[in-house]
Amino acid sequence: MIQKSGGYSCTAAAPCSSANLGPGFDVFGLSLDAFEDKVKITSRVETSRRLTICTVRKTRTTVPLGPDDNCAGAVLKKMSVDFGISDSLSVYLDKQVPAGMGVGSSAASSVAAAVAFNRLYDLKIDKTKLVEYAAEGELVSAGIKHYDNVSSSLLGGFVIVRTSPQLEFIRIDPPKDLVMIIAVPSIKVPLRKTEIARRVLPKVVPLKKVIQNVSNACTIVSGFLLKDVETIAKGIEDMIVEPRRKDLIPGYEKVKMNALSAGALAVTISGAGPSMISFLRDDEEAIECVAHSMTKGFKEAKIQSRTYTCRASKGARVIHAPP
Repeated sequence: MIQKSGGYSCTAAAPCSSANLGPGFDVFGLSLDAFEDKVKITSRVETSRRLTICTVRKTRTTVPLGPDDNCAGAVLKKMSVDFGISDSLSVYLDKQVPAGMGVGSSAASSVAAAVAFNRLYDLKIDKTKLVEYAAEGELVSAGIKHYDNVSSSLLGGFVIVRTSPQLEFIRIDPPKDLVMIIAVPSIKVPLRKTEIARRVLPKVVPLKKVIQNVSNACTIVSGFLLKDVETIAKGIEDMIVEPRRKDLIPGYEKVKMNALSAGALAVTISGAGPSMISFLRDDEEAIECVAHSMTKGFKEAKIQSRTYTCRASKGARVIHAPP
């Protein structure tokens, strides 16, 4: 059983992310520098083990603070049991990633918690296992473990997830001139929104659409390997998941059409939505035009939104560690 003397703390940060990237459902993840969550864990030696969670920043969406309902709390409970850690923990969550918007909010909190806990107790957990622990948080928000957001948030860059015959991750550095614009609509989303978005997925898929998606996914990977933004963009179209989820997003068609007309090379739903994400080369004039066009698209659907220009992030990091 591992125990720290009370008062030691560690703080880690983890960035937001966009999953799927069109045809890469549950396989592709891209770490983004638009937002990040920070988690500070302080150990307390008490007679009974307790886990308390509080937020240090007001958020647009209510964040559950019960250890069983909070993504970071679920991760820390699992890690404490597995490593026999008996300390009580105070967890301070600086929640900056918008919750329920399709930019990996639950993943960012989960990854930051896992990274901070690993460093606080000097557990030296390898990155693959850390991603597995972080995925415990996705059970809370999505009802199922999925690794696309947590792997890219932790590792940074573009990540390919393999789950069979064993869990592993392939990380590729994105092109330096790749720019993303995320349009985040101001709409109310339900708790466990990702779980709800999974219910609309088709149970049977025509072989022709599977072939097209495999071709597009291979094109995306080739684009990242070749450091070619245009090749990445050629593969973004999704024939299977997006057609089912687009009706959940007011203004989807207009936002996509506007962005493509303004110079975006590709546009898709970010994760499970409702945010939309555009891909383009680093061009100041094009960036401004695309951002404006996406805002206008949502506005035509009577939805207010905000756009964020971002690049790939380098992944999670420890901000403060015990001596």
